[in-house]
Amino acid sequence: MERVKALGLDVGRRRIGVAGCDQTGLIAAGITTRVRGGFEDDAAFFRRLVSEREIEILVVGLPYCLDGSLGAQAQQVQKFSRRLGEALQLPVDYVDERLTSVEAEHQLKAQKRFSTYNKGLIDQQAAQIILQQWLDQRRRQKEKLMLR
Repeated sequence: MERVKALGLDVGRRRIGVAGCDQTGLIAAGITTRVRGGFEDDAAFFRRLVSEREIEILVVGLPYCLDGSLGAQAQQVQKFSRRLGEALQLPVDYVDERLTSVEAEHQLKAQKRFSTYNKGLIDQQAAQIILQQWLDQRRRQKEKLMLR
């Protein structure tokens, strides 16, 4: 079985939710939430995390508008992600993250872990959802190829 070493990111203006996955690529889990600093500080933080976890790809949630277009926030996320990918020498893949924060809140409420004061936990949960979507899509594509 191919090993998966991916990091899921929910990039916001103030915080970045971070998720990782088991090496089988089946299950995503929240890791932490990074309170954003300057780019160099953020890059140094992710450089350590990438090294510790031997990450090979960044999976970033892209906040499309509800009509499917890329708004100003999505363009900022792309700019940051490209720059981070270059700094870490890693490829970046994007996942449509529309409504992941809403889904994250629902999941946290169901787990009795929701608090309006802990926005970082919502970001972390959103990163987990983003990475899980990517893992599931990847697995479905591989299964389709095997059926041919």
